[in-house]
Amino acid sequence: DSEAQVSGEEASTKMKQAAAGAGEQSATESYTSGASSVGSGSDDEDGGSRPNPRDTVQRNSKGFSDFRVKKIDQHQFGRKEIELAEQEMGGVMTLRKKAAADQPLAGARILVCIHINAQTAVFIETLVLLGAKLRCCSCNIYSTQNEIAAALAEAGIPIFAWKGEDDQDFWWCIDQCIETENWTANLILDDGGDATNRMSKQFPALFRQLRGIVEESIPGVHRLYQMCSREPGAPSLLPCPAINLCDSVVKPRFDTYYAAREGIIAGLRHTTDVMLAGKYACICGYGNVGKGCAQALSRMCSIVVVTEVDPICALQACMDGFQVRKLDDIIKTIDILVTCTGNKNVVTLKHFERMKSGCIVCNMGHSNTEIDVSVLQDKRLTWERVRNTVDHIIFPDGRRIVLLAEGRLINMSCISFPSVVVSVTSCTEALALIELWLFSKEKEEHEKRVKASGGDFGEKFSDRYKKDVYLLPKKMDEYVASLHLPTYGAHLTELTDDQARYLGVSKAGPFKPHNYKY
Repeated sequence: DSEAQVSGEEASTKMKQAAAGAGEQSATESYTSGASSVGSGSDDEDGGSRPNPRDTVQRNSKGFSDFRVKKIDQHQFGRKEIELAEQEMGGVMTLRKKAAADQPLAGARILVCIHINAQTAVFIETLVLLGAKLRCCSCNIYSTQNEIAAALAEAGIPIFAWKGEDDQDFWWCIDQCIETENWTANLILDDGGDATNRMSKQFPALFRQLRGIVEESIPGVHRLYQMCSREPGAPSLLPCPAINLCDSVVKPRFDTYYAAREGIIAGLRHTTDVMLAGKYACICGYGNVGKGCAQALSRMCSIVVVTEVDPICALQACMDGFQVRKLDDIIKTIDILVTCTGNKNVVTLKHFERMKSGCIVCNMGHSNTEIDVSVLQDKRLTWERVRNTVDHIIFPDGRRIVLLAEGRLINMSCISFPSVVVSVTSCTEALALIELWLFSKEKEEHEKRVKASGGDFGEKFSDRYKKDVYLLPKKMDEYVASLHLPTYGAHLTELTDDQARYLGVSKAGPFKPHNYKY
């Protein structure tokens, strides 16, 4: 481990030195880092006058040009934010130090379609230090921090992302990461399923060559399960094994619950300056995200009501002290409406027409389909941009609805994200990618031996992953959690041999059965 730690630190230092290699920036240029979570100050000042980044070839200080970002000159500001995030992401940094010398992802070519911010940049650079080659794009048109994308481009990482992409830009950026000269992806890391879906439909031949897919969102996981036919004997449409992080142990309990609990408050205050005490708030959906949002708003003395379709989640909400009502019955009295269901058309025209003036509408679920924004494109309605990611929708009768991030994910579009939470998610993503990549290499090596022996190779291959969707092994979830305990000064109690035998578990874990609910 000590040798790996030295190697990892040296590699990390080299990457930072390369990123800082450009000349000193003029002191006359200013930058407001406080606005970074909603785009750099220059974005607002430009007012859309700058040319589209996809049409502009820029070069970093080393002459590298295989990227498209808003403004490469912002890279120094982005590098400072990345270094700040590293201080809070102890788990990822520990994993980087331990595994860098082994290069477990050597040979992997990963299409990375996730949010682009300071925390995910730490993860992206960790994948590079573990041996992977990457091409990166954003899974959300509003969540990209432009200075962070510039810092990654300065470090020589092909990245195609900027804040405020339109739909054509979004798909163009994904296409640049699927296939270019001398590049085809063999692994996908996806958040939302857009890259996977795009590749399967527009690049089917390349899709069939994939070695593995890692997906972290509810909508993306649903798409993966749809590709796996559940009818007996029917072939799977998946070309390779996929790992569902959304339903694994660590990710939904930390990335969704704890992040939502902090993110909803920060998002509402950052965008609207609203006083939360006494406000009537409706949370649509009481899964992990809904639980975090409801409990956070309740602690701020908001009056919280929940809507649910699942009787189990509804009963949990009741036991937690929240009323469970139908949205149609309470829509006229709501001050704040938050969707976090993962579904579509949760808030529709009939709801908008009955909302009180000043009602704040936002989405904490990944999918932008929860709020039917298309019905607000009516000529009778006036859109008034108040702030970046904040719109007032003015109805003919004078009522104003406050729509945040055009119905997209508020805690990624409007604010920064807790670094330690992203560290937990990033570790699970890294281990899932390593697991699938090493398995594919083992399988490929076994097939070569069989072919070389003329089919008489006696050793059987443990084909533990087929063309299906799997959860992250429990042992890896526990390892991710253990990486983050030193951050809090936590020390685990060790089982005695007698205690381990009594419980029927290994002293090294896993400590709970696969079906245990944390």
